[in-house]
Amino acid sequence: MNKYGKFVGLFREFYNEDNIKIDEKLSGYVNFKVGGPADILLIPDSKEQVKKSICICRENNIPVYVIGNGSNILVRDGGFRGVVISLKGVHNVTVNDERIEAECGAMLKEVSDKAMENSLTGFEFACGIPGTIGGAVFMNAGAYDGEIAHVVESAEVIDENCNIINLTNEELDFGYRSSLVMKKGYIVLSAVFKLKKGQVKTIKELVDDLTNKRESKQPLEYPSAGSTFKRPTGYFAGKLIQDAGLKGYSIGGAAVSEKHSGFVINKGNATAKDITDLIEHIQDEVKKQFGVDLHTEVRIIGEE
Repeated sequence: MNKYGKFVGLFREFYNEDNIKIDEKLSGYVNFKVGGPADILLIPDSKEQVKKSICICRENNIPVYVIGNGSNILVRDGGFRGVVISLKGVHNVTVNDERIEAECGAMLKEVSDKAMENSLTGFEFACGIPGTIGGAVFMNAGAYDGEIAHVVESAEVIDENCNIINLTNEELDFGYRSSLVMKKGYIVLSAVFKLKKGQVKTIKELVDDLTNKRESKQPLEYPSAGSTFKRPTGYFAGKLIQDAGLKGYSIGGAAVSEKHSGFVINKGNATAKDITDLIEHIQDEVKKQFGVDLHTEVRIIGEE
């Protein structure tokens, strides 16, 4: 039963009909390719629409969840009761000297490409991360010894009172896969990145090298949410999982990747329950064998 569909009229006042979907399966909006329907799915095309949508949800006590590329999210099979906002239509990117301003739905690869085109170095680490700017700032995304905290100068966010505020790098309070945005439940609208002038040839060589590393070591041929677990202090999640004898282990259509044990993959016919059951089995085995708690990096939402 669609619990919140009755509120759709509030959004029809300022959305095109094509950008509002009722009972839309979220499997088409997340990289895992699983997940049940959202009562209402909104696809805004401006920051103003995002803000107005968030405010309406809060004023009417409608549960709301914001997604970018869906690269770090697992939606349970029962779907999401409330409103899901997909930000991929809010994706403008502009370059001004050594700064790049990118809206929340812009892909990290797009920003990396734009940096290279303008001889700007510092963003190469993000060239292969399959996420958006909003999600990257939210979780302080990183790879290959780089992270968003190293390059972001400021971010424009919606706070808990539905005000738009600007936060500096220091105010964003970045940590390992965390930020003030995550802790406070803010919504990122855009971010400004301060980079440095470089040589296009050198930048391209580094991007190509990182791309080759990623393609050779990660199971990109299967749907997944990237690294399933955060790195435990003093350990590597993938090695712990491999040492626990779980490489290739599967439940239903979900499996631990043979290529990289830190990745849980959808072999093609997985349900969200297959994936969550496998995640819990991995956590139990690693805890039992090594006494280490594995915490998910992937965010799990929705109902069973």
